[in-house]
Amino acid sequence: MKHLRFLLAIFLMLVVVIIIVQNHEPMSTKVSFKVDFLIFDLESSEVSVYFVVTISFLFGVIVAGLYGMIERFRFKKQVRVLLSSSQEKDKELNSLRNLPLTSNDVSAGPMNSVVKEAEQGNM
Repeated sequence: MKHLRFLLAIFLMLVVVIIIVQNHEPMSTKVSFKVDFLIFDLESSEVSVYFVVTISFLFGVIVAGLYGMIERFRFKKQVRVLLSSSQEKDKELNSLRNLPLTSNDVSAGPMNSVVKEAEQGNM
């Protein structure tokens, strides 16, 4: 499985390199961004498309990583709550198991009446 993953990673890197080489000229063109507000105008300096793509990719990685961390902390909290609830229920179950049985606790169901009749018949 590790070898397959390694070969897949090499194949993916090869595809990325081929795409970069084939699109070198269009990606190296310079672009500038301009924003017109009512009060003021903003314009960036010229940057290559490579830079814009790289920054966008890194921003996406950071946002996805933060979202993943938040989800992980939320799930850890949920696991803690469920474990504590399970431990409380185990304690309650063990305390109920350790209670002594008395004759008043046993219900007189149909099987108990059959057993009583059999005992009276044998006597």
